[in-house]
Amino acid sequence: MPVYEHRGQQMSVPDQDLEYTGYFDAAKEGRLVVKKCQGCGLLRGEPGPACPWCPSQEWEWQDVSGKGTIYSYQIVAHTVIPGFKDWAPFAIVLVELDEQSGKPEPGDGLRITANLVDSNMDAEKEENVAIGKRVEVVFHKSEGDFVLPQFKLSGEAPQGPVWSHVT
Repeated sequence: MPVYEHRGQQMSVPDQDLEYTGYFDAAKEGRLVVKKCQGCGLLRGEPGPACPWCPSQEWEWQDVSGKGTIYSYQIVAHTVIPGFKDWAPFAIVLVELDEQSGKPEPGDGLRITANLVDSNMDAEKEENVAIGKRVEVVFHKSEGDFVLPQFKLSGEAPQGPVWSHVT
């Protein structure tokens, strides 16, 4: 099991951990993947053994575009994680990917979390973060061959209202 370092933290993903290995293997190739349920065909972003929409535990990895909209976010003003202290404040975003928006019911969607970074892979400035802004996936290469999907603002026009807690 390889051990990686990201922002001074040691991380490892056991080879037998099917919940994560495919995700990080795809990231090394510059691809963002999510799980596709083989029972109902719906996509899900967060790990877990079963589909949240049906009782199936059968799934396969599915490539997605990596484009989406900030659905929600949190500004981390203070962190106890040493490798991120120089980043604070920084935004963690919940992104609704373009694939499967409003499915299986209105209000549902394919959502994943990540840090919001700028073009230099530094934390995006707090004043630029807002619900409704468009983002795209980028891949941050850490030491060794560890690659972590992150999001950056895409520059696309929002598809609806934009909201931010910064006044």
